Amino acid sequence: MKKLNLMILFLVLIGFTITINTSFAVEEVKIGILEPLTGKVSPAGVESFQGMELAVEIVNNKFEGIELPLAATEGLPNLGGAKIKLVAGDHEASPEKALSEAERLISQEGVVALLGAQLSSCAATASQSAERHQIPFVVIDSSSPALTERGFQWLFRTNPHDITFIETFFKFLNDLNEKKGKNIKKIAILSEDSLFGADCAEITEQKAKEYGYEVVITMFIPTGTTDMSSEVQKLKASGADVLISNTYVSDQILLMHTAKELDFNIDGMLNSSGWHDSPTILPTLKEDGDYVMTRNVWALDVSAKKPVMKVINDMYKERYGRDLSGAEWTFQGALALFIAINNAGSTDNFAIQKALKELDLSSNEILMPWPGIQFDEKGQNFKASPLMVQVKDEAFHTVWPFDIATMEVVWPMPKWSER
Repeated sequence: MKKLNLMILFLVLIGFTITINTSFAVEEVKIGILEPLTGKVSPAGVESFQGMELAVEIVNNKFEGIELPLAATEGLPNLGGAKIKLVAGDHEASPEKALSEAERLISQEGVVALLGAQLSSCAATASQSAERHQIPFVVIDSSSPALTERGFQWLFRTNPHDITFIETFFKFLNDLNEKKGKNIKKIAILSEDSLFGADCAEITEQKAKEYGYEVVITMFIPTGTTDMSSEVQKLKASGADVLISNTYVSDQILLMHTAKELDFNIDGMLNSSGWHDSPTILPTLKEDGDYVMTRNVWALDVSAKKPVMKVINDMYKERYGRDLSGAEWTFQGALALFIAINNAGSTDNFAIQKALKELDLSSNEILMPWPGIQFDEKGQNFKASPLMVQVKDEAFHTVWPFDIATMEVVWPMPKWSER
């Protein structure tokens, strides 16, 4: 009987060891991607997806000399060299489709985590599915503050949210007044009417009051509108010094064309979205896009202080024919998730969740010009730090903070008749 008990114990230990070893011997790790790969905002969605593809390439292959985690090894070393596989879900800018695609990726494709989702309204619905299934969802390009205010335990966001972005606008305006001798007082707001735009408009009004600016007009438009003549005429009559717009790419293009047609001149145009994350807007607008400013999570012109930025940008440009302009934060968000999975040493959902909660990347371990990546109790990366960039000659130039600026800010914008 004693020998039998010892044999049973031996077999149990062998079985336990085999179970542990096979958990490490994973050949591939499936990650679900939720982006608008077709439809009205597909240019931004496609570029976001390409940023994730490049992150996968760097993790799955060996790149010595790239000073980023997982670049010098092949695959995920703590999972026996397992390779990352992206499984795409196209939500077409529809919150309902985002929810159904999240369900498909989790239930049918067996992904261990989700990345996305460009539109905050789509991230909001998809994350409900992730929360229900207890699957980590790392938001990498959606900025509504509401996403991390719902008490979710499985949602994390690497990029800044709109409170941080919009507060950046007002810090910039304050510095213009105090350090550059400007006299900026009146703000106009133009927002698209979904979750992103509504949140941004509310935050802008709150921050304007907090920083001592007067909001003279707030207007909403549906994404994909075909006529902005009425809105631009109202902006002309408002007497605003600055327009803060929270709209997507097609509406920004229409706004600029309409502003030129109706000779709408204003000292400054600050945009919350649609410029830095679109590969089409600058080539489309050409010189008509000059002097617009936007908050950004990245600026290639400051790469002299962080050489890895140029290395990754050159790799991206070689593959896709253009500079990083909206793929950099999806590259970074995806890489952060892959690092967490490797730290977990497992594809178990609770292990990945724990690794994300404990993730603490320094400025030397990330691509972005931020202090690092670390999530607070709500899942928000509190170390993400935006810049202000201005368009000139179809390129973005860092203009704030002033101590790292690569171009002197042009303020006020030249009138259309003077360009």
